[in-house]
Amino acid sequence: MDNIIEQLEQAEVGKILRDEPLSKHTTIKIGGPADVFVEPDSVEALKKVIDIVKNNDVPWTTIGRGSNLLVSDEGIEGVVIKLGKGTDHLEENGEEILVGGGYSLVKLSTIMSRKGMAGLEFASGIPGSLGGAVYMNAGAHGSDMSKILKKAHILFEDGSIEWLSADEMAFSYRTSILQKKPGICIEAVLQLKQGDRESITDVMQKNKDYRKETQPWNHPCCGSVFRNPLPNYAGQLIESSGLKGKTIGGAQISEMHANFIVNTGDAKAKDVLELIDLVKSTIKEKHDIDMETEVEMIGR
Repeated sequence: MDNIIEQLEQAEVGKILRDEPLSKHTTIKIGGPADVFVEPDSVEALKKVIDIVKNNDVPWTTIGRGSNLLVSDEGIEGVVIKLGKGTDHLEENGEEILVGGGYSLVKLSTIMSRKGMAGLEFASGIPGSLGGAVYMNAGAHGSDMSKILKKAHILFEDGSIEWLSADEMAFSYRTSILQKKPGICIEAVLQLKQGDRESITDVMQKNKDYRKETQPWNHPCCGSVFRNPLPNYAGQLIESSGLKGKTIGGAQISEMHANFIVNTGDAKAKDVLELIDLVKSTIKEKHDIDMETEVEMIGR
């Protein structure tokens, strides 16, 4: 990796670290080291990083704020690119806004609500980045990214860059085209609406209060672990199967909400994976339902 690091440094792309623990960059505080960790300081720098890794045939992985990730204890091979500072721009044009992929979804929803712009109320408690939210069609409280996205600027695995419309993003429940055709959302245009600031902030506060009362965000976690197998709800199925509070190693199925797995202090990815496997086998046996994970599992 010395050659890669040297090329990245010469290209002046931003922060470059060797063997960076990814536990520092995930909300569940789990994850082994990245061979090389890069946080590009601009969209142009991001493109340079992609060019370098592709020209050297080095594997690369992109992360945002790490809220929907479980990273292997052995870490991630190659280059890990974090969309953060430098890819967190915001431009407003009436009811349309252009937002960088590294922008905090919570911060964005707060800023827009204070300006009386409606559409992002559902995102008030989702601790991810705009890019990650587009990737997985993040949502809550009856809405999601597909309802407000006008178009997304995608940097694909082959280095090509395209603007995709909402239709072309092929959104469905917690998925988009990017699960089938890997790429990075480097920025997106969102369509909001002018509304009443007081009512918007009221809805935002109710959503935040609901999350605080029902979800264990006071502990390191990665958000909802399983997709809801509608019309059933994952949390209810797990709780009714007697698994709420179940602990393996340092990982625990939350006693507050059974579709969350929390890090009680020294959890490893393998502990979380064992709990996930336990839930899958138990729900299959008791309810004949195949549970699918919502959390992204990456790494060696």
